[in-house]
Amino acid sequence: MTANKRRTSKPAAAVAPVPKSRTMHVHVKPGETQDRAVAEMVGRGLVTNASLAIRFLQAEHTDLSLMDMARELRDQGEAVNRGDFAVSERMLNGQAVALNAMFCELARRAALNMGEHLPATETYMRLALKAQAQCRATIETLAEMKNPPVVFARQANISNGPQQVNNGGQPGNLGSAPPQYARTGAHVAKQAIDQTELLGASDGERLDAAAQSTASGANPHLAPVATFDGAAND
Repeated sequence: MTANKRRTSKPAAAVAPVPKSRTMHVHVKPGETQDRAVAEMVGRGLVTNASLAIRFLQAEHTDLSLMDMARELRDQGEAVNRGDFAVSERMLNGQAVALNAMFCELARRAALNMGEHLPATETYMRLALKAQAQCRATIETLAEMKNPPVVFARQANISNGPQQVNNGGQPGNLGSAPPQYARTGAHVAKQAIDQTELLGASDGERLDAAAQSTASGANPHLAPVATFDGAAND
């Protein structure tokens, strides 16, 4: 063997290409870091929802593009912002059809086990009725989207401060009570005033009908005060 033996170089290992379902191109704005751009893209939810949809669809569609899925979700969101729910309506209609197919298959399996395997029959029938209920709810949601319900709201008179109620307004003025209620309102207001007025001097006999009594000597420390005339000392 010679000392100057040639060294054989190993061929470089081929780098496996990244699948389209995991490839995402990030647009970095001027003055923005790549981490900030990735965080903003993930925070909007388009990429994460697109990746989740691809994971559930990989059994039937093995090589979906993450970029194309995210663009499709963005376009659908912009259509919803414009008030266009055509895609959502078609999606709900397709889901109702799929749920009805699930109901039929589960009900068929329940019928096959009926009479022989009661627990399996009960399980399949319960799942079938759940699929039927979800199908009904989906159709109701679709109907509400096409024909929104009309809401009748009653006006509520709510005030945080004092309110003034004109029971007996003048005819012709805005806010005046109808004629059949004007007399009733004035009568109620007069009764309220009569009940809250202080009794005057003319009601003295009703205020104190008993005779004036003299000071008692039971307590020597107390003595009667002098006569006080309110009108004269006002």
